[in-house]
Amino acid sequence: MKREDWEVYFGTGDFSETAQTLYGPEKDRARERYEKLLQLFEDTFGKGGDIALFSAPGRTEIGGNHTDHQHGRVLAASVNMDTIAAVRITDDGRIRIKSEGYPMCEIALDSCEPAEDEKNSTAALIRGVAAAFIQRGCSIPGFEAAVTSSVLPGSGISSSAAFEVLIGHIINHLFYGKKADAVEIAQIGQYAENVFFGKPSGLMDQTASSVGNLLTIDFNDPEHPIVHKLDVDFAACGLALCIIDSGADHADLTDEYAAIPLELKKLCTCFGKEVLRDIPEGEFIQRIPELRKEAGDRAVLRAFHFYADNERVPEQAKALESGNTDEFLRLVNESGRSSWMYLQNIVPCGSKEHQEMAVTLAVCEKLLGGRGACRVHGGGFAGTVQAFVPVDMLDDFRNSVEKILGSGCCHVLSIRPEGGVRIGE
Repeated sequence: MKREDWEVYFGTGDFSETAQTLYGPEKDRARERYEKLLQLFEDTFGKGGDIALFSAPGRTEIGGNHTDHQHGRVLAASVNMDTIAAVRITDDGRIRIKSEGYPMCEIALDSCEPAEDEKNSTAALIRGVAAAFIQRGCSIPGFEAAVTSSVLPGSGISSSAAFEVLIGHIINHLFYGKKADAVEIAQIGQYAENVFFGKPSGLMDQTASSVGNLLTIDFNDPEHPIVHKLDVDFAACGLALCIIDSGADHADLTDEYAAIPLELKKLCTCFGKEVLRDIPEGEFIQRIPELRKEAGDRAVLRAFHFYADNERVPEQAKALESGNTDEFLRLVNESGRSSWMYLQNIVPCGSKEHQEMAVTLAVCEKLLGGRGACRVHGGGFAGTVQAFVPVDMLDDFRNSVEKILGSGCCHVLSIRPEGGVRIGE
């Protein structure tokens, strides 16, 4: 559609229904966001031509902390914060993307190989996603896009995965005949992040963003993950899903994140295996004396966390589907304690004065007063804490948290039932 056609569409019932589905309580802001996006596009690339609109959501991890990279299970969901794009097809063999607040990012499609000077950059993600489609026989003549995002960077809601999934859905819809399903688009995003960007991430973030809804994912076979959607409404359970920003910075924490899979890999090597999922827990227990010497005590403790959290995921799903909210909350708290005690991804090694995540967890636990639940959210060490807050105490909880930790640090989210989508389709 052309710009003027979109302006008409935004006033229709179809768009109102789409906004309700994607954004829930934030639906009234949707029209303004998309209108500003189209203006950014015209200001950057000029008027004229057909423009397509796309959206990919952020995600929240609810169960299975650092289990995906060991081919474990996770409980995750897409949320009503998203990254959106206005796109126009070109024929110049280039992809040009203008993200709000950032310089133009441009890549030429004449190379499908990782570039060392693009590592850890947006260009690497774009090139990686495009390369994966080209390797599948997709012809991409080029496109230009304006992008804006409500996914908070550094919040553990995975702005990078939302961006990868967004680019994947753009290429899949415009140039690949929608032949890639949501899981394949997630795998393409992970490929771009691992091989081109240089970050050894698991597949949870991209899958939750691309598939959408509340879902369990079993990565026992990463090439064919088992995805199961759950029909659960936290609001109907009397719970509000909150993400609380600890105020800690992710900068300089790459080694902390990388140490978790590296230490577990060292432990797995003692069994001649690549991941913990392939090692029965009983065998692990029997060989602990040897493993402490070969891999170290922290690796052993982190393995304890994996086995327990991996088993908690189906228990959490069962509790939610059966309406046993108390059991679900107990398991969330149990997962949080395991992350702190065994996985040890709350306080960066050696930190004394700065323990923001630990303080945030302590504050949330105190304010909840034995109700609800809270836990580390995502990678840990910095970023955010997740809290399930009874709706009758939400206002007091949020006000108190923000008085202690800072104004605007508490974000109330809702589960989005759709993953990556083309608007108006």
